[in-house]
Amino acid sequence: MDFDLIIVGMGPVGATAANLAGQRGLKTLVLDKSDTIYQNPRAMGLDQEVMRTFDNIGLADAIESHVMPYRASHYVNGQGQLIKRIEAAKAPYTLGWAPNYVFSQPPLERALRENIQFFSNVDVWLGNEVQEVSEENGVCRVRIVRKDGSTQDLTSAYVLACDGGTSPVRTRLQLQMEDLEFDEPWLVVDVLLKDGAGAGLPETNVQYCDTERPCTFVVGPGRHRRWEFMINPGELPSDIVRTDSIQQLISRWLPAGEYDIWRASTYRFHALILERWRVGNLLFVGDAAHMTPPFLAQGMCQGIRDAMNLIWKLALVRRGQASPRLLDSYQEERIPHVRRTTEVAKEFGQTICERNPQRALVRDERLLAEMRANPGGTIRQALIPGLTGGFIDHQAPAGELFPQPRVINCFGEENLLDRFTGQQFRLVVAESFEQTEELISLTEQNLKKRGLSMALVRLTSDDPQEVNQYRELDDVLGNWMTQKNCKVLLVRPDHYVFGGAQSLEEAIAMLDRCLSRLEG
Repeated sequence: MDFDLIIVGMGPVGATAANLAGQRGLKTLVLDKSDTIYQNPRAMGLDQEVMRTFDNIGLADAIESHVMPYRASHYVNGQGQLIKRIEAAKAPYTLGWAPNYVFSQPPLERALRENIQFFSNVDVWLGNEVQEVSEENGVCRVRIVRKDGSTQDLTSAYVLACDGGTSPVRTRLQLQMEDLEFDEPWLVVDVLLKDGAGAGLPETNVQYCDTERPCTFVVGPGRHRRWEFMINPGELPSDIVRTDSIQQLISRWLPAGEYDIWRASTYRFHALILERWRVGNLLFVGDAAHMTPPFLAQGMCQGIRDAMNLIWKLALVRRGQASPRLLDSYQEERIPHVRRTTEVAKEFGQTICERNPQRALVRDERLLAEMRANPGGTIRQALIPGLTGGFIDHQAPAGELFPQPRVINCFGEENLLDRFTGQQFRLVVAESFEQTEELISLTEQNLKKRGLSMALVRLTSDDPQEVNQYRELDDVLGNWMTQKNCKVLLVRPDHYVFGGAQSLEEAIAMLDRCLSRLEG
């Protein structure tokens, strides 16, 4: 067999999957029919989970100049009245990163690709189009067409289809997508402000819920600004995308001489979810598996979550440390999460896209009443769900995201916890837990029999004396464990909590359930 894993498609999701596979030691090939990255911006928002993932693969510093914390979103009606606010959670941040960011996609993609070169087990072949994917007796066969027209057949244990919303791999297999009934035409315009321009623009993101023409304004990093305009009935995409049409639309905010158009494209915003995410050893990731309207800035985030959820499972299965049945949890976990997030984005889109004046008045009254009842606004992170099933235990806080505090270790080094523990199973023990040594001993015995490793995190309020002890700086994790009524946590490599426990007996039973389920 030529490879453990072949990744088809090298957008930001495919490139992230390749980095994660490189970290896991999987012999990986990445294929893309294009020789270069797409030079225009598409995705523009990422959240704390994605930033945590990028930091896990060593990219946080490299992309720092290309990202900026996401500003609040204000919804205003056709009369300019504020009717809804989406706010970000305040520091200290639960996951160690700001809740949301805007970013510039081309330099982010370059950084993702450049990082792959540090993994000798990952090859990248650009300018090669995948013609066919098949599987027989657990071996995937991928036929590629090179630039000179010649073909080559490759084999791998698994194939990841990261080939986008039009996914040729998915299309050839005639797989069905569930339609969540959202289909609206929009024009997306990215501009770069000229020096000294834009002083009168909104300082935050704005959703203009105007029945005449719903539109969106987003503050990007540096001089980057984005407008999104709903295309009205009777308008042709080919007409509205012309420079003079765009300048007329933006003239409400800026004269044409104050910006350069970077990119202008028309889209139909969809809400679709693939019904089968796994066909044998072929798995679908990112837009190949789902499409989400952009109103919650979760499109790319969903794909990065897919990769983060899947790669560690593939690595365990490939090393014989988990049953192939573990891969069934990928769809089981991701579909409910994607569905809920997509429904929220769809709900926001319907709020913005309302064209009927009478229904818009009813909407405004309802949202104003919600603002009066909740003057602090909606916290964006509260809208993103955890896991509700799959490879998690049976009681809270199973399925929730594991917080990431800033900590000090026994060498006096201060950093985010992930940077000390990496992405692996972690056993987290509160300072108040009284049977830590017994727990450690029994855990090591269990792991040794199965050839698994696990990082131990012992919280302490004193100066740490041992390698696995950490003192928090903001009590983010300690307070969270108290709120969740648990003293021991078992955390998965993708930072979701497998389960929690109060006593030694509960903790050992939880560990046994985890290991038994890995064995299938």
